[in-house]
Amino acid sequence: MEAITLPIYNTQGKEVDTVKLDSSVFDGIINTAVIYQTICMYRANQRKGLASTKTMGEVSGGGRKPWRQKGTGRARVGSIRSPLWRGGGVTFGPHPRDYSYTIPKKIKKLALKSALCAKIKANNFIVLDDFKLGSPKTKEAVKIFYSLKLKPLRGILLLLDRIDNNLKIALRNINFLDVNLAKDTHAYEILAHQRLIVTSSALNELSKRLKK
Repeated sequence: MEAITLPIYNTQGKEVDTVKLDSSVFDGIINTAVIYQTICMYRANQRKGLASTKTMGEVSGGGRKPWRQKGTGRARVGSIRSPLWRGGGVTFGPHPRDYSYTIPKKIKKLALKSALCAKIKANNFIVLDDFKLGSPKTKEAVKIFYSLKLKPLRGILLLLDRIDNNLKIALRNINFLDVNLAKDTHAYEILAHQRLIVTSSALNELSKRLKK
């Protein structure tokens, strides 16, 4: 497949250069099967598994037999904490458990490649030359997103190669933005956001990571 070429923008929203993506990484193939497997795994790993019910042996009370076994005309009962009674134990109810599991690294890597290709195909992949701020001010950071004409401003993921203290302070209160390092991102995070903004250095790091 022919290499994909994308424009590189500066923080004023002007096109300053172009970048030719590595065709071995950004091959345009979207493997929905591995994306499905990876998303199922990440969502399962987020589950707390705290649902809990008490069995008949765990419910308090019911130590005495309510009435004698025979002769009353009523059904025989051994305890008022029987699952048949109100306030009794629960049969086959949920108990705390761990839902997490893992999948092979190759599948995770392939899913990440597919997620990036999906963003490129949908024109939701933006490359910035750099993302630097003179001072740790949120207003300055928001101006950059307005200059990129990202309207409506929601569901944006910014991938960087490193996050300095100025950026951390300026970006932490922007409600439409999530920030992560290129070395830590994954397919679920990318697909959970509408738009993806990547700096040139972060793009290089992504390419190196997916080539291994």
